[in-house]
Amino acid sequence: MEKVVSGIRSTGNLHLGNYYGALKNFVKMQHEHECYFFIADYHSLTTYPNPSDLHGNIRQVLSEYLASGIDPDAATLYIQSDIPEVTELYLLLNMNAYVGELSKTASFKEKVRKQEENVNAGLLTYPVLMAADIIIHHATKVPVGKDQEQHLEMTRKFSRRFNKMYKTEYFPEPEPYNFGEELIKIPGLDGSGKMGKTEGNGIYLSDEPKEIKKKVMRAVTDSGPTEQNQEMAEPIKNIFTLMEVVSEQETVDFFREQYNTCKIRYGDMKKQLAQDIIDFTDPLREKIKEIYADDEYLRKVVKQGQEKARESASKTIKEVREIIGFKPF
Repeated sequence: MEKVVSGIRSTGNLHLGNYYGALKNFVKMQHEHECYFFIADYHSLTTYPNPSDLHGNIRQVLSEYLASGIDPDAATLYIQSDIPEVTELYLLLNMNAYVGELSKTASFKEKVRKQEENVNAGLLTYPVLMAADIIIHHATKVPVGKDQEQHLEMTRKFSRRFNKMYKTEYFPEPEPYNFGEELIKIPGLDGSGKMGKTEGNGIYLSDEPKEIKKKVMRAVTDSGPTEQNQEMAEPIKNIFTLMEVVSEQETVDFFREQYNTCKIRYGDMKKQLAQDIIDFTDPLREKIKEIYADDEYLRKVVKQGQEKARESASKTIKEVREIIGFKPF
């Protein structure tokens, strides 16, 4: 049985990229492995240092995790900031993480470009906090998207560095968990890149049907193919990718044939895609609302997750302190 750790930022609702990229697999995974799923509220502060409703965002994401099928009795579901041991390990790992290597990460360079007025230390050390989240539970597998693969490699590097420095084999080197297939990247509606909160190009699990239709109908397209079997532009590939994950295969085949024979009507395709997304999200949306309104249940889940996560994390910190040489007088 593998130990699996995965987190998601708390800056609002989960989108289809989150669901198809990982969540639907978490539901299966939680019964096959020892799983730790956490809401990464510390991480969110690197981009949103003054969130308007941090608690509300956490509550929303927690409700969506649970509505998607995460079972708090089968997995450990917790809030990152409820586990102070994570920040202690983050501090200790930072002592052996170097500015040169951190400043070269692709995600840091991208964030510097996108938020020039908020290049904070948290952005620079984001991979170190991610490493602490993972290895504090001695994870052996981590579900990651393509944009996080470099961070996972750095986690492996920090594990090796700790082990070498203190002449131990304490931390494992976690491997990517891709559910037996290629790592999934769900595109956004803006014609390029992945679906994401920061990019503002996502469809969220809690979106109402009217909003879903509006977003999909605004999706970027082109003027259409001018010759049979023409190579698709990136925005069109993205729409087909979305359709492949929410629609019936015969629907995908129909529109692909329409494209290849230059008969495609993007308006019709978007209407079908919007309806298929609505059909998928309807039951989830109602369940999210029900859980979000249940204060007692949410308190129980959070308390249970905190207790289970701290049991694992406190053991790690105790042993790490001993390895490094912190001893009581």
